[in-house]
Parts: sequence; C-alpha cells; structure tokens
Amino acid sequence: MFISSPSQLIRYFDGSSPPIKYGDFLKQTKVKTGRGELVSLQEYIKNKNITTENLQNIYSHIKGRNDYLERFYKTSLEINPNDIVGNIHIYPTMTANHLNNDSHPNMKKIIRNMFWKEILRNSTSGLSNIPTFMRVLDDLYKHNIIDYKLLTPSASYYIAEGRIGSVFSSFYFRASIMNPYLVYSLAESVLFRGMNTSAISASGGNGFSVFTPTMGWGSYYYGFAETGRVNKYTGIDVIPSVCNKMAKFSQKYYPSINTVIYCKPSEDLAVSSTFMSQHRGKYDVVFFSPPYFQMELYEDNGKTQSTTRYKTYEEWLEKYWDVTIRMCSQVLKPGGKCCYIISGYGTVSSTSQPKEEQYKLIHDMNEITKKYLTHKKTYNMNNKNSNMTKHTETDEKIVLFEK
Repeated sequence: MFISSPSQLIRYFDGSSPPIKYGDFLKQTKVKTGRGELVSLQEYIKNKNITTENLQNIYSHIKGRNDYLERFYKTSLEINPNDIVGNIHIYPTMTANHLNNDSHPNMKKIIRNMFWKEILRNSTSGLSNIPTFMRVLDDLYKHNIIDYKLLTPSASYYIAEGRIGSVFSSFYFRASIMNPYLVYSLAESVLFRGMNTSAISASGGNGFSVFTPTMGWGSYYYGFAETGRVNKYTGIDVIPSVCNKMAKFSQKYYPSINTVIYCKPSEDLAVSSTFMSQHRGKYDVVFFSPPYFQMELYEDNGKTQSTTRYKTYEEWLEKYWDVTIRMCSQVLKPGGKCCYIISGYGTVSSTSQPKEEQYKLIHDMNEITKKYLTHKKTYNMNNKNSNMTKHTETDEKIVLFEK
C-alpha cells in the first residue's frame, strides 16, 4: 500500500542507466521542446546561451540521481505506517475562520505516498500542455531526454546551486492534494458542530454518517476517520486504484467504521433506483471538492471521468454537477449539511476547448446547488497557488449548505 523506503522509489527508475562518459551523454541525449518535439541536444544548444558548465551540472545530477530521489522521498513521501491512527490529533483543530490547506503539510505525505504515481505522473493539467513532475523524471533518468525548461537560464542557476528539486517543483505539474488535517478541522469546527449524532457505532457510541461523491485521493476518509466520531462512510470515485487502496486502508486502520466504496460515476449512481433506495435520507454530512471542470485531468482508461464524458462546460454543469448535487441533497437527512470546496479560475485553453474561455465556477455551481439546498455560509480556505492553477480570487471557497 505504501512506499516504505527510498529504495522502492529508486527501483522505479531502474532498467536504464545514463551514459558513463560525458561525451556519450552529449551525443545520445535529446531535448523535448515546448511543442513536444525531440531534437538532439547538440542541435538544440546551437545559437543558445547554454554553457558547458550548464550541461555538466545536468549530467552530474543524472549520474547522482539516487541522492536526489532519497531527499525527495524524505521530504515528500516518508511516513511511518504504524503511526497513522491518531496522527492528526497531535495538532490543534483549526478554527472555522482560519482554515488553511497548507498548515502542517506533512499530513499530505500519507496521501501522496499511497498515490504517488497517480498524483505525480498520471494526472495532468487541463490548462496547458505542461508535463507532469514524474514524466519529466522518467524522461531524464530513463530515456536520456531533457525537457527544454531545464536548460533555461533560471533553471540553470538553481541547478548550479544544487537546487534542482526547486526547478522540478516549480516548472512541472503535480495534482493537488487536500490536506486531511483540513478535513479533520473542518469536520470538528463546522460540519459536526451543533449536530446531534443519530447513528450508533459498533462500539455503542454515537457516530456521524458521511457521504463523499468523490474521494479526493482518500484525504476525505482519513480526515473524517481521525475525528473518531464517524461510524458510517460511503465514498464514490471513478479511479480504480483510489477505490481499491482506500478499501484496504479502511479495513486495516479503521475497521470499526462501516465503510462502503463505489467505483462508479456519481451521476450514474444518482439515477440508479437501487442505489438511491439504499442511501436516501441516510447521511448527516456530505463533503467533497468536486472536479473544477478541466483544471486537472486524471487518467481515464475506463472513460468514466466527467471531463471525458462531457466536452463543454455547459454539458458538464448539466449532466455532472446538477445530477450529482441533486443526489447529495437526496441522501442527506433533514438538517444535514452539504459542504464543498471550489475556486474561481481564469481563462482556460485545452485540447477540447482550444478557444480561451472564462468559467464562473463558483457562481454557476452554487446557483445550481441553491435549487436543492439552503446556503448557510461561505468560508475562505487559505491555499497557496500552484505554479499551474492560478486562482482568480485570493482563496478557495468552502461553501456550506443545509437541507
């Protein structure tokens, strides 16, 4: 389930070694241009201000890649699986007015470790044709291909300073992760506050029932489970590895929670009479951060992602969002809370939407939700902009509705 040591990450890059001699490196290496074309390194550097020192620094990094991979493992992936349960309790609960997704970011390591390939390699940006973090490393370490950005003056400066990790993090895409600590704090400060538990847990204590129409790489489950106040959780996702790993995670670490996971599109389940008869009016809380249309694109071999199914923004709102949020209203108990996290973004240009368009996600999604639920309050969620997905507003929004 987890990568337990840096050697496991290093083995991922085994099977191909960089040329032993620097001269062979110069002859055999190719550069991937901004258009995705491959040209020889020697041809690419003609008439460009790329020094021999710049090239030697990159070559030295490739040869010593294991040192970087060990550092990356320690800073981004290292966890102790034996300490998962109760891990979040060591920090104070954030208040409703100070919810920050970047507070205690080490809590994200658990999620990033479980889904490192999905987050770092297989998820892409819908904003532009920018390679993912891990695909750049694949090319560099396994195929002798250098992304052209690594040869720019700004990258060369940091590489010379021994800070190539900063270049990788700044230039290349990684899927966003919701911090389980934020989910935990939001549950305690907002979602559970003022509510009476109506379910009885297996141990005889009161517990809340939680429904999530997406699973957020498992962050939602982990954050809610850590409160110790959930006895029933139903999660939906369309990424098989998320469904499979979280089923195992729940059985191993939180066996007392009645956990059910559906690996199907939420909009399909919403029109299933069998599903709805089982879940209608059964949940205290609905929580998720829905897809932001085409801001992030996930691996979709089964063609089940909403962004694969619905090509235009209007169709996505109608056939994914409206159907899903109506389902959320129906599974809630009277007085139950529905909460989601969304953000406004600027213009978008993607393969299926080559013309840049402005999407008013916050307004449009909230207006649809108001057809089914009562808006109670909107909170700001502090969250750094990534290099790829710039918010048009200062904060992402945590929007709370009630049935």
